[in-house]
Amino acid sequence: MNVAKVVEDLAVDLLRLAVVELPFDVKEALQRAFQEEESEVAKMQLKAILDNVELAEKERTPICQDTGLIAFYVRAGACAKGLDLMEGALYNATRRATKEVPLRPNAVNPLTRVNSGDNTGWLTPYIHWEIALGDVVEITAFPKGAGSDNMCVLSVLTPAEGMKGLKRFVIDAVMRAGAQPCPPNILGVGIGGGPDVAMKIAKEALLRPLNQANPDAELAKLEKELYEAVNMTGIGPMGLGGKFTVLGVNVKCAFTHTGSLPVAVAFQCWAARRATAKLYPDGSIEYITHKVVR
Repeated sequence: MNVAKVVEDLAVDLLRLAVVELPFDVKEALQRAFQEEESEVAKMQLKAILDNVELAEKERTPICQDTGLIAFYVRAGACAKGLDLMEGALYNATRRATKEVPLRPNAVNPLTRVNSGDNTGWLTPYIHWEIALGDVVEITAFPKGAGSDNMCVLSVLTPAEGMKGLKRFVIDAVMRAGAQPCPPNILGVGIGGGPDVAMKIAKEALLRPLNQANPDAELAKLEKELYEAVNMTGIGPMGLGGKFTVLGVNVKCAFTHTGSLPVAVAFQCWAARRATAKLYPDGSIEYITHKVVR
């Protein structure tokens, strides 16, 4: 198996899937919100979103004109072959996908604002590596738009502020963001570690499907409480009022210093684009988030 070629082709497919077709769990959450929404204005916004999702799938064109800044999450089996070739393959895939899908060129030099033209550059696409047992490689394409990313916030609370302060910080973040991250949103909440770790795990929390419960009972309870509290704000779809400001809240924690309580909130817009597949040693591929017929 030509590992570099297989990974490159797979990553192009994942980027195409991610920007064209929402994962099953996100579509289900949007449909449920539409059915349960009571505000006519909000239902109209959700209907427009669902129509947009359907049209994107039918026409095989991106759901949103902002096809995001590209990141890949790679969970690599320690015994998998060709791991040293994968970073180059993912960069090549990003260049190809920019032309072939197409993706809007979004990656710019932060100092000069010069656009690379192909969505690559310094640490772009950003690749998050995780080493696992075995020889299977799982790759997630995660293109994230600026509208929601610009609303991400981080604070280091004092331990004395505790759970009450943590909840207040999350709700205040949603209130300040308002309509800017294109609600209904998904929130990733990272708690603990250092400040850098808190934001990292907040974004990772966005990768957990909305129909997958948190395995930790205490965190699952916190997610439910935050979900209910945030939806009580009444911001609603596209900020026009309604029951559904968020489709879900996913929390991820890390142990932290005794004198610290870092908390990060990562916003994801309703176009919660991600696509995941597993690559097996024989070259076969299993798509996790989407139904793909070959």
